[in-house]
Amino acid sequence: LCRCAMSPAAVVRGLALAALLVLSPVGATRQARRPNVVLILTDDQDVCLGGMTPLKKTNALIAQMGMTFLNAYVPSALCCPSRASILTGKYPHNHHVVNNTLEGNCSSKLWQKIQEPYTFPALLKTMCGYQTFFAGKYLNEYGAEDAGGVGHVPPGWSFWYALEKNSKYYNYTLSVNGKARRHGENYSVDYLTDVLANMSLDFLEYKSNFEPFFMMVSTPAPHSPWTAAPQYTKSFQNVSAPRNSNFNIHGKNKHWLIRQAKTPMTNSSIQFLDDAYRKRWQTLLSVDDLVEKLVKKLELNGELDNTYIFYTSDNGFHTGQFSLPIDKRQLYEFDIKVPLLVRGPGIKPNQTNKMLVANIDLGPTILDIAGYDLNKTQMDGMSLLPLLRGDINETWRSDFLVEYQGEGYNGSDPTCPGLGPGVTHCFPDCVCEDSYNNTYACVRTLSTSWDLQYCEFDDREVFVEVYNLTADPHQINNIAKTIDQEILEKMNYRLMMLQSCSGATCRTPGVFDPGYRFDPRLMFSNHGVRARRFSAQSL
Repeated sequence: LCRCAMSPAAVVRGLALAALLVLSPVGATRQARRPNVVLILTDDQDVCLGGMTPLKKTNALIAQMGMTFLNAYVPSALCCPSRASILTGKYPHNHHVVNNTLEGNCSSKLWQKIQEPYTFPALLKTMCGYQTFFAGKYLNEYGAEDAGGVGHVPPGWSFWYALEKNSKYYNYTLSVNGKARRHGENYSVDYLTDVLANMSLDFLEYKSNFEPFFMMVSTPAPHSPWTAAPQYTKSFQNVSAPRNSNFNIHGKNKHWLIRQAKTPMTNSSIQFLDDAYRKRWQTLLSVDDLVEKLVKKLELNGELDNTYIFYTSDNGFHTGQFSLPIDKRQLYEFDIKVPLLVRGPGIKPNQTNKMLVANIDLGPTILDIAGYDLNKTQMDGMSLLPLLRGDINETWRSDFLVEYQGEGYNGSDPTCPGLGPGVTHCFPDCVCEDSYNNTYACVRTLSTSWDLQYCEFDDREVFVEVYNLTADPHQINNIAKTIDQEILEKMNYRLMMLQSCSGATCRTPGVFDPGYRFDPRLMFSNHGVRARRFSAQSL
């Protein structure tokens, strides 16, 4: 399955680093091999609201030495579904992880049985002979007792240092190759971002020199609780959240969940989100240090020129847009757009790329780098390798699917009893960030003629939002009632097609592509196409 021959000395999962030191002493002759790959994944880092600004070293060491993708997105703006898309190369309707709960298939036994054996790291290890290393946050419910606890080590990982549950900076438990290791609150030995950096450096020091390697380093930053390293707690004292044109305004003509936000926000809410914004930046300074340490170690090892380094986030974030204080999970650019920087062999320095890419492309890209035949996978994404190498003749997508199943509680939120049951993530001034019927699907289109987003909600209204981002980049004006009816019908049909796509059918021509075919006879069957609502029964 791999174009290059595999070494017979594939590293056995769980082998201690000390044992590797015996097998592969420092200074062992390095054999020419396929490229190495490092994937650095942050948690909740936006790109639309200045999220990359604090990362001066990362910009210099990755962006300026390689390619920055200006239109990189996630198919679901929430941690667990997005991370599942990275690992599987699939849209949420194909990997069936719909939210951050076990019931939503986040690190559930069903996920472990059906999806984990076919993630790209599993293929790298078993089919291509890569030694694989994971450190950091995996999936939000990883380590849950009902799903095997921290003793569960997913297939495909030679070395496994995974955080139990969600992001923390202190007082957490790591699964060290299936054994629990508890950490406290001593900065020098427990601050998670630094612990991940040190574990990564140890791997690079003691790994085998006879197989290529893949590293995935998944930081807690800049996720809440936004605990900065001591040396950075005074940074950015004069920084506040951006006051762009959609900040602290009413989300008129939007879904009811957006319209319910109190406008203008209270002074306490604005102070809270400004503090959060500042603290998020502070936590990212430790990520910047981590990137610098990894790059320097790769250079010291003589491996930097043969290593691809990817830097991205699992979703974006908002701070006050449409008067929503802080969160993600909405359909707008600030939540679904993420940073994506790549450097590596054959990538010219200081490039930007405007093609529409998504995190479902990361798995196919890394497998392509390893020489794996992508036709053997069921992945929905595309390899970015032709774009990274500057192939100007490459035919590329003009749209992709965004889908999300809202989370809610059966009972009323105690902070917002007036809103009734079904809402969640509510703030004290009764602004709720999610609900059961905040369930939507969108076609995000970026072609030579259109920069468009079309979304449908699975609610009683079958509410529709449409934005022309050329004229309205901050998505203030919903044009669903004024856009040309033919375009509306075509987008509705395209949404139906993408929601049922799998593999190659997810890569068919978009509405504004020359090869697009539209049959109006298929329109609005069964009283219209609605955003698919997932349920446990459908998994």
